[in-house]
Amino acid sequence: MTRHLKKVELHCHLEGAAPPSLTLAQARKYNIDIAAYLKDGAYVWHDFASFLQCYDKISEVYKTEEDYALLTETYLGELASVGTIYSELIVSPDHGKRIGLGADAYIAGVCEGIRRAEAANGIVARLIVTGERHFGPDSVVGAAEYAAKARNPLITGFNLAGEERMGRVADYARAFDIARDAGLGLTIHAGEVCGPFSVADALDVVRPSRIGHGVRAIEDEALVRRLAEQGTVLEVCPGSNIALKVFPDFAAHPLRRLKEAGVRVTISSDDPPFFHTSLEREYELAASAFGFTDSEIDELTRTGLEAAFVDEETRKVLLARL
Repeated sequence: MTRHLKKVELHCHLEGAAPPSLTLAQARKYNIDIAAYLKDGAYVWHDFASFLQCYDKISEVYKTEEDYALLTETYLGELASVGTIYSELIVSPDHGKRIGLGADAYIAGVCEGIRRAEAANGIVARLIVTGERHFGPDSVVGAAEYAAKARNPLITGFNLAGEERMGRVADYARAFDIARDAGLGLTIHAGEVCGPFSVADALDVVRPSRIGHGVRAIEDEALVRRLAEQGTVLEVCPGSNIALKVFPDFAAHPLRRLKEAGVRVTISSDDPPFFHTSLEREYELAASAFGFTDSEIDELTRTGLEAAFVDEETRKVLLARL
């Protein structure tokens, strides 16, 4: 129904986008047993903690620079096949270090995958380096310093992800100062597992142009007005929110209410195969579950490009394609 529409994705974790078929092939290549985490072509988890555990286990089958090039190229190829013209991928240099590959080789592999996908399909992609709050403020500062010093034209944003219930946003403020001073776009996970206070904290402390999720803001009318007035863009991932039981069903999900209240919203898939979704499905849901017309969906996509962490010349080219 929405296959003909151009698409944009601002919120997707690279390892969380790993297609199960590719993960299975990688597990066989390295003789890694992931049977408890991947069954019948689907990732297996039952709550947020077990999702993180499954995510980490699945990530273990991607080990080399070439593995990451292949993963990136494969996912971006999937996106391009359904009309996606732009993607931002959330990546973690810390993850590269933890798997023994190193941050530089990890990022180099991802960048090679981006180049291959653009050459093959015309899809444009950028990277958002993320700090993971459950590893503590020092680790997050390290990620910000890495992003700032990389001088990599494909690294254009900085994010804070991970366990939202750990620490206060203020504990991570220095990392965002480093990223801001380096000219990186700022976004932060908030208002998903935690309530509207986490969104307010993010606005007060980080002053980001975008917030990852942010949907729990709907519980505070004044906060919704503030988001609308400030023009802060919410990277909304409806399928993920339902899978993680942030809301019981799509009828209860506030995507349309937020948009009607004047909040700038976009749609993304977060960790698509983990949540039995895809960017294509999220666009279908915008039409079927939320009742958006094609022109309204195009408006969400345009908002995504207006909020994208790209240089103005690239933005102009992408908007022309839309």
